[in-house]
Amino acid sequence: MMDMLTLAADNPLHHVTNHWWVKTEGGFWIWSANQTNLILTMLIMLLLGWWIAGKIETGPEGDGHGRFVTRNPLAHAVEVICVYLRDKTIEPLLHERTARFMPILLSLFFFILINNLLGLIPVLDIIALVAPDMVHSGKSPVGGTATQNLFVTGALALVAAVVINAAGIKELGLGGYIKHLTADAPVFVWPIMIPIEIVGTVIKPAALAIRLFANMTAGHTLMAVLFMFVKLAFEANAGIGFGVGIVSLISSVAIYFLEIFVAFLQAFVFMFLTTVFISLLSHHGDEHENLAHEAGNIGLA
Repeated sequence: MMDMLTLAADNPLHHVTNHWWVKTEGGFWIWSANQTNLILTMLIMLLLGWWIAGKIETGPEGDGHGRFVTRNPLAHAVEVICVYLRDKTIEPLLHERTARFMPILLSLFFFILINNLLGLIPVLDIIALVAPDMVHSGKSPVGGTATQNLFVTGALALVAAVVINAAGIKELGLGGYIKHLTADAPVFVWPIMIPIEIVGTVIKPAALAIRLFANMTAGHTLMAVLFMFVKLAFEANAGIGFGVGIVSLISSVAIYFLEIFVAFLQAFVFMFLTTVFISLLSHHGDEHENLAHEAGNIGLA
């Protein structure tokens, strides 16, 4: 049984890396497991989102105050998450622009979250029970974690970069956006400041992609290594081996719950930093002066 589990494979990266499903004779991948995960995420967001919206919408006037009450626990949980992100994260940074950016920011959050959670379902192990040779040869129609694929996180970062810079141009105007590249520095230092600002514009979304990729890859690799220890310990058929196996099994369960937390955290971090980068490209001179004045009043300036 343990030999069939991809989590307990001799190479822990076998569980982490993407698997092909359809490829040409030349080895070019036409379809992979990660692509199926992305399609599943889209369907979940569309269908589940439509259903949840129906449970959150205002009911008939005859229900009185009860018409404002969400009619499902899952829908209520999603509503709480959305309200918290709006009131505590997005609105304090974007102010009057909050409603404009809520759809794209929440779409990024839930798209990443659902992909992260799908990656925690041992789909590859279930398929390996039916077709072990296929999975261990690197072939699978679905499974893995799409957000541990640098191409996927890079595409998400590209979307964030377009939104960030398009919002900056719309808010500041093209001239103001170009002026932002000078960081209000004297003209003689523009040859230094402008390249630095341009590089910073590229590094910000790149950091989003690498952070998400690294965290999801590291967590899944750690779980795979712990399950590999469980397999090796029980194959040893020794007293100390069973002890190591039990400790590794308990540790892997603990890491699994930690990964659930990380799935939410990384989705939040990606969305939050995108919001921060959007807010940085805005007319905030007066706001900064007010913050400096308030800081001076409490002795921080």
